[in-house]
Amino acid sequence: MRKLALHWQILIALLLAILYGLYFSTNYIITTESLETLSKQKVSEQVIGKVKTLEGNEYLTMAEFDNALEQYLSKDQIDEYHVKLVKSAYSNPALEYVSWMGDIFMRALKMLIIPLILSSLISGITNIGSGANLGRLGGKTLLFYISTSFFAIITGQILVNIIKPGVGAQVNFIQEVEGLVEKQRGFKEILIEIIPENIFTAMTENNMLQIIFFALIFGFFITKAGKKHSELLQQFFTSIFEVMMKVTLFVIKFTPLGIFGLVAKTVADQDDFAGLVSSMGLYMFTVIIALGIHGFVTLPLIVKFIGKAKPFKHLKNMTTPLLTAFSTSSSAATLPLTINAVEEKSGVSNKISSFTLPLGATVNMDGTALYECIAAIFIAQAYGLDLSFVDQLIIVLTALLASIGAAAIPMAGLVMMTVILTAIGLPLEGIGLIIAVDRILDMFRTATNVWSDSCGAVVIAKTEGEKLKV
Repeated sequence: MRKLALHWQILIALLLAILYGLYFSTNYIITTESLETLSKQKVSEQVIGKVKTLEGNEYLTMAEFDNALEQYLSKDQIDEYHVKLVKSAYSNPALEYVSWMGDIFMRALKMLIIPLILSSLISGITNIGSGANLGRLGGKTLLFYISTSFFAIITGQILVNIIKPGVGAQVNFIQEVEGLVEKQRGFKEILIEIIPENIFTAMTENNMLQIIFFALIFGFFITKAGKKHSELLQQFFTSIFEVMMKVTLFVIKFTPLGIFGLVAKTVADQDDFAGLVSSMGLYMFTVIIALGIHGFVTLPLIVKFIGKAKPFKHLKNMTTPLLTAFSTSSSAATLPLTINAVEEKSGVSNKISSFTLPLGATVNMDGTALYECIAAIFIAQAYGLDLSFVDQLIIVLTALLASIGAAAIPMAGLVMMTVILTAIGLPLEGIGLIIAVDRILDMFRTATNVWSDSCGAVVIAKTEGEKLKV
């Protein structure tokens, strides 16, 4: 009997997970166990006493639960304890049977990221050889990533101005977002913080830009060491990379189960999905159509006419990593699968993929940059503000710069939004307009980011004279 291809297994798991999540939606209920948990977490006795009045009541959505809390608690108390209260009241027994698969899958992927990035980049740079070769390849890679991000932003800007999804949007439909301004960092700070004070701290904190900087420097100076030591280190890191790819292939086998657990939880936890779509449908439509144009028109044209390759054959090869990126919303977590698909199926050499893909997963954010541009103009439209040509130009340039530095920032997408809104003087409260649908759109933009990274590897490999399977 013929075995079902992995991408079909993932697609089936994705659809089943959506149905499972819709059927077993999350509720919120205060129980005796909830009150005990709050007590252990050092929540004040006064708050626990007030929350106790809600014991036994079941709330079908988080919005209903929040409304109930507002009747008994002050705004300051809700702000201080909201996360703990929601976690203690969270109730979805059916989801507990499957969500652990997603947790294990994500942990396994994250386990691979740092050793894979370090070994692949160092191995790739030692294979590239001279500083001139490294400079040429680095220049091509950055040119591709900046160009495609710029095209993505322009696509988003044109569509949001034509469709105008923010005109007539409910400005009172706002969720509160905290702690974003504190995480803002200037472009100068991001550049300085690329250099790690301690590489082991950078690894512990998953600071990808610092890890990549160290790998680039370390790999380059291996080529400057004596022949004996240079060859030894080159073989060492190449061997580590080979082992990590074997581990990756093993983890890939469990992708359908992992995706089922992840997506089922995402769908089950989504409050009033139908209501969200009806109120934010035009905004979501604008973002998804713009991402579709960039992913299925702009990038394939670049692959075909600049890379002289077959874009849709390459797209078919990328099915597994793209579905995984969509489900996990993480370019970095998908990186092991992306490297495997680009090398094994599309035929890009390890020399190119090990340099371009880790860099792309960190600094190439086409989908995110496009999304930020649309979101900023949508917020301006919702508040009834007319943006001048200069304002829109500032949005384009800020989105481009912010997307490059996004990997160095926690809560990257939303923090980038505060940078863009601040640059053009829009109210930061506007982020509350889009936060409700951010998780859903994050899945689409992450898939676009990964697709762009893989297209970059193909185009750069072809310009370097490689013969590919696409």
